[in-house]
Amino acid sequence: MEFGTFILFAITTFVVVFSPGPAAITVTAQGSGNGVGRAQFGIIGIASANVIYFALSATGIASLIIASNTLFTIIKWVGVAYLAYLGLNAIFSKTGALKVEPGTKDTRRTLFAKGFIVEFANPKALLYFAAILPQFLDPSAPIAPQIAIMGLTTLVMDVVVYSAYALLGQTITQSSVKPWIVKTLNRTAGSALLFAAFKMVRVSN
Repeated sequence: MEFGTFILFAITTFVVVFSPGPAAITVTAQGSGNGVGRAQFGIIGIASANVIYFALSATGIASLIIASNTLFTIIKWVGVAYLAYLGLNAIFSKTGALKVEPGTKDTRRTLFAKGFIVEFANPKALLYFAAILPQFLDPSAPIAPQIAIMGLTTLVMDVVVYSAYALLGQTITQSSVKPWIVKTLNRTAGSALLFAAFKMVRVSN
């Protein structure tokens, strides 16, 4: 892989990861309620889902999943249901997603599971990796090292960017933000998750 191609891949991946979405909202909420340190388990969950999708794309299995209406539809509707649940919970629950006052912290397993599910059940992630990998691979060079480089780059991007979102959530909790502002943020985040669920319904393979 040429250096210029790598830079282009890194920029593309950064923009995709940095763009606010379900994973970013989830990690921000985890940072708010659990702190940046514990939110890392959620970030690991997100990264693990991306590693799986990356591996599936690298081996060509992702293309088979996309081609299968049944498998793709199952993944899509699980994602829709989970995002809708998170969105409604953020809007209507007493605590919401972002928390002003510290309460009972989620277990590490719960944090990991939430991060993993919200990313793995997102068919857009599968479509992204299946579409993006072939564009940056140089068929005249050994494939394995290129995939390893891109996979590691994606993993680093996930950890760095989502850690920033977790820090944002922690900062909101630790600062003297008025409850009504947090309530507004929760409703905004919930609405964004519901919108993401609606958009996911329209995703097709």
